[in-house]
Parts: sequence; structure tokens; C-alpha cells
Amino acid sequence: MAVKFGAFVPQGWRMDLAGITDPVEKYETLTSVAVEAENLCFDSVWVYDHFQTVPEPILETTFEAWTIMAALARDTSKVKLGQLVTCNLYRPPAMLAKIVSTVDVLSHGRSILGLGAGWDQREYEAYGYPLPYPPTSERLKMLGEAAQVILKLWTEPKASFEGQYYRLSNAINEPKGVQKPHVPLWIGGAGEQVTLKLVARYGDACNLTDSTDPEFYRRKFAVLRKHCQDVGRDYDRIRKTASFTVFAAPTETELEKITARARGGRSLEELGKGSAVGTPARLIEVFKGMIDAGVEYFALYFNEPAKMESMRLFAKEVMPALQAV
Repeated sequence: MAVKFGAFVPQGWRMDLAGITDPVEKYETLTSVAVEAENLCFDSVWVYDHFQTVPEPILETTFEAWTIMAALARDTSKVKLGQLVTCNLYRPPAMLAKIVSTVDVLSHGRSILGLGAGWDQREYEAYGYPLPYPPTSERLKMLGEAAQVILKLWTEPKASFEGQYYRLSNAINEPKGVQKPHVPLWIGGAGEQVTLKLVARYGDACNLTDSTDPEFYRRKFAVLRKHCQDVGRDYDRIRKTASFTVFAAPTETELEKITARARGGRSLEELGKGSAVGTPARLIEVFKGMIDAGVEYFALYFNEPAKMESMRLFAKEVMPALQAV
């Protein structure tokens, strides 16, 4: 299976639309990056599921993830559309199943559901969700139930479920979407005891983040393989994916320049522990290491995505070399 690549669009969460004043122009910038990614032969485009900016919430645009999904379903024609990851706490899973099914039809079968337990307590409380904020153990239990609810609504004529957190009673979800047997379900998180076990039980893909270390991926995939053995799941049918930031520049001098803000006082090597940093030749080696470790799909946030320079350079000089591996 050839390695695949996706690109995040700028949606404001990471302050990547802050230089634009008009909200309509902000959206047009977002969608233009999606269209360009499609033209550059990326397999997919991605968004985050957040409501206000990081590292601090300020009065600045952050577009809502599933509204963007619906719009991009009509603005693009070939790329798959995903989020890493949809926060399970923000929408009841039965409603989310309906939303995803709808977007899969709007996109003629191009949606992916990335699902995670959630982590941003400040955002959760700011938007008035029920208090107290659930602890990690409870959020993971909710994630496991949500995955079951969603899969039932995607595959059963009438779905019933009785859990600790969610219930269904002969619920009908039509249309169920276009893709068969259902929309791909990617589960985000690296937790070895619970999250990767949920991937083994319910996921079509795992998604690991913020590391370029091949040994990190080897360890996590070995744990996933063991969970698959325990539950009788074919490990090879689960897609192994990774997501992180890429800083790509044609020269070392330019690389120093574009990474200055992100590095602070750190070296390029230190920044490269959680992000892919380099000229095309260096990036090819970095990605080959992760591919050798088992990563099959990369969803990448390119530095200053609205400018598209890093994305274009990567597509022209890095992707072809890696897809030939």
C-alpha cells in the first residue's frame, strides 16, 4: 500500500488566519488551501475540532469543524475530508453519526470521522458543557461507548444501545452515508491501555500525534498489534496514521527564518522532536524513518498554511520520493 498524505487547512484555531480581517476572506483563504491541496494530489484535507484560539483564547476567528466539512464537501471534488479529531464531548454521538452520514452524502463518499476523547477543559467550560469536566478515565469510557453508538447507527436498520453514558432506542439513521461498510472511523490517541484497545475493537485507523521518532511508532504499533490479537482483529486492516507540524524550506537559511518563532530559544534539532523540520532532502529521510516504522498515512499541518509555500514544496519535492518507497 502506497503511503498517503493529507494537509490541514487554516481554520483560525492556531492563529493562522489572524492576518486577515474580513471573515468571508478568511473562509475563502481556508477553502483555497483545500483546493490547492487537491490540485497538488494530497489524498485528504483536515481540520481541528476547536471553538477558540490557542495558546490563549482571544477575539479571533476559529471556524467550526463540521460546518467546514459540509462546505468543503462542495468546494472540492476528490480529496477526502477529515478532522483530527472530533471531540466526543461536544456532540452527542448519535447526532454526530447523523452529521457524518450527511456529509458523506454531500461529498459523494469522501468523509472520514476522526474521533477522540477530548482534552481542552478550558474550552469545554467556556462553552457551557455540563460540569464537572469529566476526568480522563471517564472520557475514555464515553469514547468507547460513542464508537459503538456511531457504528450501530451506520450499519443497523434500527439501532438500540444501553450504556452508562448513551442510549439508543430503535434509532433510525438514514441515509447512512455512501461508503461501505461505513465511513472510516479513525480513533485518536496513544494511550496503550485503553485508547489503542478501542482502536483494535472499533477503529479503521489509529492516529498518533506530535512525534517524528520511529521508535515511538514501533512501540505504539506493537501494542496495537497485541490488542488486535487479544480481540481477534486483523492488525493489517487497521491503518496506521500520524499527524504533526511540518516546517519545509528550500535552504537551511530559509529554514532558520521560518522556524524562528516556533523555536524560541531552541535548536532545529529540538523542534524536530515533535515536528518534521528540514529541507526536502532532510524531510525525505525523516519520513522514511517513520514509514519504515509502520506509518502508512500522514495528516500534516504545514507551517503558515495560508501561504501554501511549505505545502507546495513538500508536494513537489518530498511526496514523490516517499510515494515511490
